[in-house]
Order: sequence, then structure tokens, then C-alpha cells
Amino acid sequence: MTPREAAADARTALFVPGTRPDRFGTALAAGADLVIADLEDAVADADKDTAREHVRDLLGGGDPVAVRINAAGTPWYDADVAMLRGHGAVVVLPKAETAEQVGALAAALPGAPLIPLVETAVGVLGAAEVCRAESVVRPAFGSVDLAAELGVDHTDREALRHARSALVLAAAAAGTAAPLDGVTTAVRDAALLDADLRHAARLGFTGKLCLHPAQLEPVRRGFAPSAEELTWARAVVAAAGDGGVAVLDGRMVDKPVVERARRLLRAG
Repeated sequence: MTPREAAADARTALFVPGTRPDRFGTALAAGADLVIADLEDAVADADKDTAREHVRDLLGGGDPVAVRINAAGTPWYDADVAMLRGHGAVVVLPKAETAEQVGALAAALPGAPLIPLVETAVGVLGAAEVCRAESVVRPAFGSVDLAAELGVDHTDREALRHARSALVLAAAAAGTAAPLDGVTTAVRDAALLDADLRHAARLGFTGKLCLHPAQLEPVRRGFAPSAEELTWARAVVAAAGDGGVAVLDGRMVDKPVVERARRLLRAG
């Protein structure tokens, strides 16, 4: 699987601080679909250069990881981008707000798959253009940062519903993979994680950013089709046959319904 395919298909994306090279191997072995070596929020300003060197060594070893760099305009952005040249790693761009910003990164790292992290009001309002920018595989939602900017609780699903839906619509309009949802910061709260997953899946997200290996299996299950959904999908595809309109259990089955069924079967 190519880095682009891995980024597009990932249900679980696990952050690992760039300052903790001892955790890289553990994260890779934990089975995350995508491991993200973090140079941004998980790293103190004084440790940015050290973290970058650790990630450089990691990429030099050929491990399949993504990298969250520091935001454009920060003192560390240029060095982060320079370190990534030639590696072809998936790059997560925080504070993504404009197509020009994402396009500049794409031009600096030709061929690198990009995941813009939309986590500001400007980014949400410009999400359609951000998702259409060159090299974007799918967006991700930065719930904690956006909530702080808006002055709301990042666990308040209703307060962030509009922003989440805007990002799902932007990804669909641009033809990218569906977005990754933001983190659940209470890493041992299984009930909260389950509720967050059900909410995100209902809105159209197909994966999630994770902070701890314990979150991986619940997230993977949360975005997998249920047995009931797969049974329904098989019945729909069978009823549709070679095309045209069919009726299943008294309900019309037409092309959009069949497409949803096939999408569920692919995800299963």
C-alpha cells in the first residue's frame, strides 16, 4: 500500500511525540493504520530541533509514518519542510486555512500526500478550497483548537456539529476521502470514546485521530460497518442485479442506495 492509499484508507491515526523515539516502534507495532510523528503540539518550543532529528532518523529507517509539521508562519516550519524533502511521507499540516497555504506546501514537497488539519474558524469557512488544493488526500478536524478559538467546550458535540459537517461536505465536494475526526482527550474513557465515534460516523467521518494505543481497537470497530449493515448491503446489491430500480422490503432501491451499499461492503 502506498503512503497515499494508507492515508486515504486509515480509520486510526495515532500521534506519537517527536521527542519520544522510544515510542515509535511501539506505535507501529500497536497496529494503527497511520502513525503520525508529531513535531507540533506534543513538542515544547525548546525541543523542536531535537524532535526533528528524531523524526529524520525514523524516516531514514524506512518506517511507514506520517509527520505533523509545525504550522506555516512559525519559526520551525521551513526546517520541518526541508527535513521532509525526498522522503514522500504523508504530511499533516496544522492550522490549514487556505488553498494557497496548502499549495505552497505541495510545491515544496512534490508528490507528498497531504492531510490539512482544519482547526480554526478561517479554516472551516475555507474548507472547500483547502480540500481542493493540490496533493490533499483527506482533511482532519482539529476539535480542541477550534473549540478554544470559539470559546466552547471541545467535548460539546452540538457546539461543533456545524464545523464537523462543513468539513465532511468540503471533502465530498472536492472528491477526497472523508475526514478524520479530532482526538478524544480522555484516553481511558471508553464510554466517551464510543459516543464520540457514533457521532462522527453518523456525520460522515470515516476515521479518527488517536492519542493512545488503547483507543485503536475501539476506533477501528466504531468505523467498521455493523453485521446488520453488511447484511442489508448484500441484499441491496443482490436486489439491484445489473442495474435499474428494484424494491427490497417494500423500499425502492435505486443507484444512490446501491452506491451506499457497495461503499459499506468495501469498508467491511
